[in-house]
Amino acid sequence: MKADIYIFFDSNCREAFAFYEKLGIGTIQDMMTNKDAPPGQEYDPARADNVMHATLKIGESTVMASDMPEGWYKKPQGYNIYLPVPTIAEAERLFAALSEGGEVQMPLEKTFWAERFGACVDRFGIPWMIGVDPQPV
Repeated sequence: MKADIYIFFDSNCREAFAFYEKLGIGTIQDMMTNKDAPPGQEYDPARADNVMHATLKIGESTVMASDMPEGWYKKPQGYNIYLPVPTIAEAERLFAALSEGGEVQMPLEKTFWAERFGACVDRFGIPWMIGVDPQPV
C-alpha cells in the first residue's frame, strides 16, 4: 500500500507545479484545466485555465493538486511535504528556492537527527521540510 498527497492551490497550481519541476523536485505527469472538461460540465468561464487536476511525480511518490473554486481556498495546515535529499548542497539549494518569497519556519541547520533539516512555506502557501540524513559514523 502507498499513500500520496492531494493539495489545493489558490489559482496558482500551474505556476507552482512548473516551479517545482524547474527545481528538479519532480516531473509533471499530467495537467487538466477546467476548459478540458467534457462537454456539458459546468465551470466558471473566467476560470477556464484553472487547473482541475494535475500530477507531479516525485521519485516513487505522487503529489496531485488542483485550483480551488473561487472562495473555497483555505491555507494549507496540518502537514508538510518532506523531501529527503542526499547532500547538504542540494538541501541548501532547494531550501533557498522554496523559502524565497515564502516563510522560513525553521532555518536549515544541523540537528541532532539530521545533517541538515529545515521547514518553510513556499510562496504558493505549501509547507515543506527538507532533510539530509545523518552521515554514518
